[in-house]
Amino acid sequence: MQEKKKILILNYEFPPLGGGGGVATYKLAKGFIKLGYQVDYLTSGYRTLKKEEVVDEINIYRVKVLARTDMETATMLSMLTYVVAGFFKGISLCRKNKYEFINTQFVVPTGPLGYVLSRIFKIKNILSIHGGDIYDPSKKLSPHRHWFLRMIVSWLMNRADKIACQSSNTKKNANHYYRPKKEITIIPLPYEMVEFRQVSRSELGLRNDKKYLISVGRLVKRKDYGNLIRAVSELDTNIESLIIGDGPEGEYLKKLIIELNVADRVHLLGFVDEEKKFQFLANADIYILSSLHEGFGICIQEGMQVGLPIIATNNGGQVDLVNDGDNGFLVDPENHETLANKIKELANDKDMIEKMSARNLQIINNFSLKTIAESYINLVR
Repeated sequence: MQEKKKILILNYEFPPLGGGGGVATYKLAKGFIKLGYQVDYLTSGYRTLKKEEVVDEINIYRVKVLARTDMETATMLSMLTYVVAGFFKGISLCRKNKYEFINTQFVVPTGPLGYVLSRIFKIKNILSIHGGDIYDPSKKLSPHRHWFLRMIVSWLMNRADKIACQSSNTKKNANHYYRPKKEITIIPLPYEMVEFRQVSRSELGLRNDKKYLISVGRLVKRKDYGNLIRAVSELDTNIESLIIGDGPEGEYLKKLIIELNVADRVHLLGFVDEEKKFQFLANADIYILSSLHEGFGICIQEGMQVGLPIIATNNGGQVDLVNDGDNGFLVDPENHETLANKIKELANDKDMIEKMSARNLQIINNFSLKTIAESYINLVR
């Protein structure tokens, strides 16, 4: 029996650690598996998570990191120590296995690890940039703000064999701030349909006489849920907002909700499991993405699966997913009045909601795991 070809994926996060980048890489790994590859995935450890395990035929290797205090967010020290610990484990894996290529996810912090391993063992390295690793307007330490970090990122890009990014916006930011000499290939994030048990609104504590906005994502500044809450404060009382996720901005958002007197209309649901998340999505009316910037927007794909029309900000990879007026609307970030007006317009137009719903049910089929995985394989053929 012919031995399977092998791929090494490097990413400092893998579910349940982190957010969308880890989830997307997990789905990509499953796509490689479907194409007949063996996939080894080198990631960060965390408390009770197993040091080694097999998840959906993916070989997971977790290395010890310092100062990771929660599952949702990584600290600077945890990312730096992942690179160091990952180097020694990566050396061991590369000695044991002949890899077709390395897929390095995130130029920051994983980029140096992928570069070193690829050079030592002469393995092709596909560097995947996600957006937030090169441009995050909500963070003072975002690499695009500092010349020395821009130099490091540019250096790493130019030493990868291939560069992939998930959206036209990420490609635009990469070219603008880092001016790589290599071509960047846009490959969208893969999406796997989630099976879940359908439930009624009453089972979730929701009312049939209300219209529900829904948003999913970590409670961090970049998501700008404060802007959404301000928009809700200007809407009719029959429109309520469901926000699914945990994070460091939770206390601030709770205070803002009380300050704006919308405690009965904005519901912070915290972390919920995958099935319940989709049950809420399937019972909502409109998906809202209020982010200052998104590298891509997996959460939009989740909304598409259940046929939700989308209202999203126009700064980020979501512009590749949302065609204004076709399957959703795009609005300027940090403008709650514009967001509120667009919500009112869509919520009161039943025909538009039905049209956008049908389009999103079609569009989501463009992101199958095998299709996206094949796009990566084609880069090194």
